Amino acid sequence: MQSVRVRKILSVTLVASLFALVLLTGCGTNAQNSTATNETKTPSQPDKVTIMLDWTPNTNHTGLYVAKDKGYFTKEGLDVQIVPPSSQGTVEQLVATGKADFGISAQEQVTDARVQGLPLVSIATILQHNTSGFASLASKNIRTAKDFAGKTYGGWGLPSEAATIKAAMEKENADFNKVKMINIGDADPIISMTKGDIDFTWIFYGWEGIQAKLAGQPLNMIWVKDINPALDDYTPVIVTSEKMIQAKPDVVRRFLQAVSEGYQYAIKNPADAANILIKNAPEEDPTLIRQSQTWLSPQYQADAAQWGVQKDSVWHDYAQWMYDHKLLDKMIDTSKAFTNNFLPKG
Repeated sequence: MQSVRVRKILSVTLVASLFALVLLTGCGTNAQNSTATNETKTPSQPDKVTIMLDWTPNTNHTGLYVAKDKGYFTKEGLDVQIVPPSSQGTVEQLVATGKADFGISAQEQVTDARVQGLPLVSIATILQHNTSGFASLASKNIRTAKDFAGKTYGGWGLPSEAATIKAAMEKENADFNKVKMINIGDADPIISMTKGDIDFTWIFYGWEGIQAKLAGQPLNMIWVKDINPALDDYTPVIVTSEKMIQAKPDVVRRFLQAVSEGYQYAIKNPADAANILIKNAPEEDPTLIRQSQTWLSPQYQADAAQWGVQKDSVWHDYAQWMYDHKLLDKMIDTSKAFTNNFLPKG
């Protein structure tokens, strides 16, 4: 699963090279939240599209593989290629510039991209709530953010890490300056904690938390969404470009119809959905996939009326939090960063 580590590293790469891409793409247009055409075509030949993953295949992506395996894409007249991340740029860059039709990203990355003028749009959220948090070995007895004082955090040196930890500690009147922040690079955060190199780190429980459980390492979790409601952001999300929305709205709609069916199947049939993912991720531990899928399937839709739907308040409040904590140079019009218009109608 795309870990916080991978997500944050990709964010650094994104920010470093956005300026050059803006010169190529311009600032885009503002049509993504306009009502798309209701016309649906049945093409004589399937429309070929690509979706780029953010990381290796994992349970965040199960619905995509279900849609392909079960023929949902074919039913919608689509020939979909699921492709790995590219060394040529981040998912956000490649989707925004049309080198991939769709991609897996996160609200944080989309917000960063739009601040820089990239015409990226989130068209569905894979998970309704942020399932990440600060993890520590249970033996460390770190139960609240106040317990971070005097401890070593292992991360990747990004401003958002320090801002989030500081916010958590200030909420409990604790001194952020008493936390030692170190960069662990590509090291496995769970192994780093087990070795005693660090005391706590930031993980997605649905993958790394399950890994720790299987390894017999019980964790204490401080969930990011509990620190501040604004941090209950959408991660991961499915993105496309404004150009794709304007030029091929029917393809976008049919794509999301099939993907929605895939995730709905995974919600109702986690065991079979896990087996489909195992076929497509032979390098991963099948036990990890099965247990992760069992944990994650209920999180796909959670308390929402339907899978994939996004709230304006979530987009606005998270961007405002980032801006208030000096993680953005300026605020964006968050209503243009996402749309629900292409989700299946109930």
